[in-house]
Amino acid sequence: MSELEVRELRYFIAVAEELNFSRAAQRLGMAQPPLSKAIAQMESRLGVRLLERTTRQVRLTNAGQVLLDQARIAVDAVHAAARRARRAGQPTPQLVVAVKPGGDAGLLREILAAYRGTGSHLPPPEVVVGGSGEPIAMLRDGRADVALLRSPFDGQGLDSQTLVVEPRLAVLPAGHRLAGRRRLRLTDLKGEPIPRWKGAAPSTTAYFTGYDGAEAGDGHTGLAPADAPEGPLVASVEQLLEVVALGQAVAFLSRSTTERHQRPDIVYRPVTGLSPSAVMVAWPETSRSAAVAAFVQAAHDVAAHHPDHMTALA
Repeated sequence: MSELEVRELRYFIAVAEELNFSRAAQRLGMAQPPLSKAIAQMESRLGVRLLERTTRQVRLTNAGQVLLDQARIAVDAVHAAARRARRAGQPTPQLVVAVKPGGDAGLLREILAAYRGTGSHLPPPEVVVGGSGEPIAMLRDGRADVALLRSPFDGQGLDSQTLVVEPRLAVLPAGHRLAGRRRLRLTDLKGEPIPRWKGAAPSTTAYFTGYDGAEAGDGHTGLAPADAPEGPLVASVEQLLEVVALGQAVAFLSRSTTERHQRPDIVYRPVTGLSPSAVMVAWPETSRSAAVAAFVQAAHDVAAHHPDHMTALA
């Protein structure tokens, strides 16, 4: 990097996230004066002010916000490159596949079998099951080579292919006023509290709460934020189901997920106008791995044979 070093980017990220030089220095394990000097040198070399400093506060300038966004990407890419290089140099290479529970729509076992059938020259697959948000994090930081993900997700720096698309269903407590209906409209659920996923980006929150603008089929679009009180924060499907069963919220889950979680205290109902759930295979856009290509092809071939209960996107 001709103008900025990775070390300097790490310094800037710490200051930009803490907005306090003392806390940033403590986080980096260094003294404050050399940190302040390093940031000043960065500004001098770039010819722009990155931070506005007063005696009472530190805040990012527009240029600083742009650098923060790009610095995170650059530092993550460097760390990921190092991890991938170390893994590629191991005596016994492996293909690491990341997935979260229920994130494969029941396809993973067939995909693994198809991949293994492509030839013994390919490295064996190792599946790592992570929590919400972990598979894509593993893909970005180099711990995984390929992942099965549900949309929506941030696809920057990734290539992806849609495998299957399935409807989402409303998740209601068995005693809910709408539990006796065979089918619901999205507008029927206005005013219901809906769980929020911990650490979710705004676009992900919009999707899980029905705010993503899906056509409701009656001239309306997705639920307006003012219409749905915030429900409890959740970090897993099991936690989500528990808060629904207790009557604290209603929720939306993919059909294959509901099939794996049948409970007498919960009912699932189709919803007209609710956006579907897409399962996708994703990999780093810079990948040139034959094993990744073989896994993606296996995933495509397996998904093509499941038209009975799911419809792949064109």
